[in-house]
Amino acid sequence: MKKLEAIIKPFKLDDVKQALVDIGIRGMTVSEVKGYGRQKGQSELYRGREYHIDFLPKVKIEVVVTDDKVEEAVRQILLVANTGQIGDGKIFLSDIEDAIRIRTEESGNDALN
Repeated sequence: MKKLEAIIKPFKLDDVKQALVDIGIRGMTVSEVKGYGRQKGQSELYRGREYHIDFLPKVKIEVVVTDDKVEEAVRQILLVANTGQIGDGKIFLSDIEDAIRIRTEESGNDALN
């Protein structure tokens, strides 16, 4: 099993969610986060004054998937979250040792379905 974390632009959330549902991934955790990378924030004009915003709003999606779904999930996120602009985000993958469904105590891949 792998944990897939994707940091994306907020307006791409619905597209990414639908793409993952379409390939059979049913559950995910979504958090509203702030951050910056190469963008280094942005400048905005408000009431005639310029303000520099260091941290931009992003969305963090966390999904644990079976090993056979990892490549397809990454490919779908890359496809639908890409705008071609700086700040499209990143995908992080890490190994998951086990997963346990609290209600039924199922573990491993069975806990993901």
